Amino acid sequence: MAEHTSSSITIEATPAQVMAVIADFSRYPEWTGEVKQAEVLDQDDQGRALKVRLVLDAGAIKDDHTLNYSWPEPGVVAWSLDKSQMLRQLDGSYSLEPVAGGAHTKVTYQLTVDVKIPMLGMIKRKAEKVIIDRALEGLKTRVESGVTS
Repeated sequence: MAEHTSSSITIEATPAQVMAVIADFSRYPEWTGEVKQAEVLDQDDQGRALKVRLVLDAGAIKDDHTLNYSWPEPGVVAWSLDKSQMLRQLDGSYSLEPVAGGAHTKVTYQLTVDVKIPMLGMIKRKAEKVIIDRALEGLKTRVESGVTS
C-alpha cells in the first residue's frame, strides 16, 4: 500500500477565498511551480471541475496526466489519477479549516504519488514533499496577494 505525504499551512484569508484560488485550475501555471499547463475537460452543474488535464514538471516527476476531481464536502477537494504517461497513482486532497474565527484558513494538502518506473520510496516521498511545499507556499502567496481569479 502506498504511503502518503501531507503538510499544512495557515493562510490569512477565508476558506471561501482560498477555495476560489484552488478551484481556478486555468490559473495554476501562474502560481504553482510544477504545473505548466491546466485545462478543465469536464465540470459539474455548479461549475466545479470534474476532470482536469495537467502538464507537470516537478523535477524527478514530469508528466502529462488527467485527474478526476470530487468535492465531497464544503472546504474539501480531492483528486485521483485518470490517465498518465508516467504515473501509476496521483491521489490527493486539499482540506480547508477555518481558524481565527474564520478570518484565516488552515490548509492541509495530502498527496500520494506512485510512478510506473522503479524509484526508491525515499525519492518518491521527497518529490511529494517538494510538490506539496511549493503548492502550499504558492497558494498562500497567491491568496494573500488578493488575486482570486
